[in-house]
Amino acid sequence: MHRALRVRAAEHGRSTEAEVREILTTAVKPEQRIRMGDALASLGRKIGLTDEDFAVLEKVRDKTPAEPMKFE
Repeated sequence: MHRALRVRAAEHGRSTEAEVREILTTAVKPEQRIRMGDALASLGRKIGLTDEDFAVLEKVRDKTPAEPMKFE
């Protein structure tokens, strides 16, 4: 298995470690995954949100900086 990984890594111009990371990344993050930003944008288009709707939200949004958590 190690030899096969070294060969595959060389074919892709990577180290064996980088090849293993790429294989694992591909396994746990397939390209067909749903991306949160894309899903939210699609939902906004579906329900008809406009730039004016976001302008209203921006006006009423609380802009107070968040307080960091204290673990004391």
